[in-house]
Amino acid sequence: MFERTLVRHLAIALVAGIALFLLTNALSQFNNLQLATMAYSFVAVAGLTLLVGVNGQISLGHGALMAVGAYAAAKALGDSGTGLPLAAALAIATVAGALAGLIAGAAAARLRGPYLAGATLALAVGLPAIAQRFPHYLGASNGLTTAPPVPPLSLGETFPLERWQAWICCLCALVVYVLLANLLRSGVGRRLRAVRDDEVAAELAGLHVARVQVLAFVVSSACAGLAGGLLVVVTSLAAPGAFPLALSVALLTGVILGGLGSLAGAVWGAAALVLVPTWADDASKALSLPANVQANLALAVYGAVLIGVMLAAPRGLQGLIGQSLRRVS
Repeated sequence: MFERTLVRHLAIALVAGIALFLLTNALSQFNNLQLATMAYSFVAVAGLTLLVGVNGQISLGHGALMAVGAYAAAKALGDSGTGLPLAAALAIATVAGALAGLIAGAAAARLRGPYLAGATLALAVGLPAIAQRFPHYLGASNGLTTAPPVPPLSLGETFPLERWQAWICCLCALVVYVLLANLLRSGVGRRLRAVRDDEVAAELAGLHVARVQVLAFVVSSACAGLAGGLLVVVTSLAAPGAFPLALSVALLTGVILGGLGSLAGAVWGAAALVLVPTWADDASKALSLPANVQANLALAVYGAVLIGVMLAAPRGLQGLIGQSLRRVS
């Protein structure tokens, strides 16, 4: 069964990869940057989906875990991009996120409900501020800068940088999809869901609940660390201002919008995270709204969309799509 599942997920990733390849060739530079942003947002939202939707733990601190990965990748790449190779830097970002998640998960395993949400909220508020305490090493409020990844010469001297960034992020997103999809279909995924459904019954069945919860936090945090590293690939910057509390809340919003526990839903959630602010900004400019309204319109639209989805589709956009397809068939 595992082999059949792996082949199916690899086939889905292959088809999606071909579609993304064709799409990046047709998109403009700005739209390729948007696609790259969606891809690394998917990595973070997919990891959070595993934690919240599959294992039942709440986290409001994944923006801080993305910051860990971003700073790790920026330090590995160096100021001028003459440090480690990009693949090694992204691997370091993933490991750094996993280690941070191991520490946070060990504490979170003892907490439940609002107490867990409060602890991860404190993580989101406090962790990015560490950069202010080590200005010489972490760059304080200015953060760390690095050179953007240079496309291989085999692609041509005029190959667009934005398309190359989109390729990197999309490839990482597809790899994360395959790994998480197979993980959720394995015995590990069944243990995660068993702990979510009933911790007492899972413990009576022989599962070590705390270990399962820490494992979920580690895997989810590794995805957040990789997403932070990919953010550096796109923006060439790791700074505290890129990881506010609003980012952590937005990631959780993306999980809810897409559908709890659905990797396909994470695609819709990541797309909403990127497109809603752009659409809101365009609408505010077209309507000539005041500056203070423009600054907060995206949050208002987020709230309206979230309320509408929760009322019309409690299982998220992916659940709504699946329900519509069943009705048609």
